[in-house]
Amino acid sequence: MIVIIGWLVVIVSVIGGYMAMGGKLGPLWQPFELVIIGGAGIGAFLVANPKFVLARTGYAFKAALRGPKYNKDDYLELLSLLYAIFKLAKTKGMLAIESHIERPEESSLFQAFPKFSADHHALEFLCDYLRMMTLGTDNPHELADLLDEELETHHAEDGQIQTAFQTMGDGFPALGIVAAVLGIIKTMSSITEPPEVLGKLIGGALVGTFLGIFLAYGFVSPLAVAMGNVFAADAKYMGCIRAGLLAHVSGYAPAVSVEFARKALMAKDRPSFFEVEEAVAALPPV
Repeated sequence: MIVIIGWLVVIVSVIGGYMAMGGKLGPLWQPFELVIIGGAGIGAFLVANPKFVLARTGYAFKAALRGPKYNKDDYLELLSLLYAIFKLAKTKGMLAIESHIERPEESSLFQAFPKFSADHHALEFLCDYLRMMTLGTDNPHELADLLDEELETHHAEDGQIQTAFQTMGDGFPALGIVAAVLGIIKTMSSITEPPEVLGKLIGGALVGTFLGIFLAYGFVSPLAVAMGNVFAADAKYMGCIRAGLLAHVSGYAPAVSVEFARKALMAKDRPSFFEVEEAVAALPPV
């Protein structure tokens, strides 16, 4: 929603300022200039990016529009789940969580936390590492390296999508020049026309330069930055799980492990120590 509001502000500011100076909207309507710039930009986007990036383009666009996926309540739920798992593992042993992680969709433990259970990627991520712990993985340094490798890979995948949009945005000003040059070439074929006709043709050609810069710096490049911000914010969810798992495998008590996980969150989304304490105290016995 904020992205859409920002785009509206860009449009109103630029077009409104142009009209306030006495400009007419008619000369700005150059659909074929837009076809040249937009079509060439999309074609270059297809050439430059692998199928993986193209397949996730829609997802990335929606993510930028909706903003960060997780809020404070979601993190509070996650911390409560981690506490429940760590407490069960501490009191009854790691094998006690085996049935839960093998069939999480049937687990009463996971189903008590519906937002987390509905997040397939996070659920799979947590269960995979808990399964490794039940199989004997107990070296926190080795586990940290593996967790970092997986999270860095996921970050790199998201980064490819952001880079793809940023590159397209960077290319639009040049494509605007291409459209403008083509418009000038068309104008030169009408060089014998009177000045008022030539003026309209030259003005239409220059719209190409305007559109290229306008699309790049008013829409596409800011969208790429918004994607990067959303991806970075959403990655904190996995980072929270990582911190909790490493603290648990290092031998800390459940409350301390959850505190490690809480500290990994951004300040705007981080529940307070007392909010977490109150939430875990209200959990049913495991």
